[in-house]
Amino acid sequence: MSRELILDAQGINAWYGSSHILYGVALQMARGETVGLLGRNGMGKSTLIRTLLGHVPQRDGHISLFGQDASRFKPHEVARLGVAYVPEGRGVFPNLTGRENRVMAARRGRDGRNDWSFERVMATFPRLQERLTNLGAQLSGGEQQMLSIGRALMTHPELIVLDEATEGLAPLIVAEIWRVIAQIRSSGIATLIVDRDYRKVLAQSDHALVLQKGQVVLHGPSETLAASPELSGYLGV
Repeated sequence: MSRELILDAQGINAWYGSSHILYGVALQMARGETVGLLGRNGMGKSTLIRTLLGHVPQRDGHISLFGQDASRFKPHEVARLGVAYVPEGRGVFPNLTGRENRVMAARRGRDGRNDWSFERVMATFPRLQERLTNLGAQLSGGEQQMLSIGRALMTHPELIVLDEATEGLAPLIVAEIWRVIAQIRSSGIATLIVDRDYRKVLAQSDHALVLQKGQVVLHGPSETLAASPELSGYLGV
């Protein structure tokens, strides 16, 4: 059976000034699919994400999102298609409360869905129940990360992008984040994950890609990549 692609990126090149970062990268995602993006630091993972989301203006290649040509879309146009972004660094508004950070982003899905209500997000992140009136700047790093993911879910996305969601967090919080990622996956939301814990990424994804110096050097089903003898060399582990 053919996969219903919601993301089809082909021949993606990207530059920062005169520095050529991505070289002809291809990435496809089907509806409800989870894809892992792996590679050592500086290999282009975050640049690829930011390029797909319209944050890197110096780019070429073809990007199709939900059947629309999004090759030259700006970030807000990508978001309106049903894509949510949890960036590295969390992006929490420091002067808004926990409640305000979530409510300001809330909207129904493109098809009118309202599955991820404020109450459901609160139930998913019980740790934040007592922090509703705290400003974003008053939350711990782990609480800010939970807030950022919860805010993304309240946009009712069809695709959520998680860039280093567990970076720098305590082990207990990391375990909580992976629990939520599994829950997101089971809910049917397509998910693109970048994380240093490649074992967790491969365990929680259907397919995966490995970037090396801005090019895809390995790709395929996650189970296949997990058994690949080449993987450790590309990841430096």
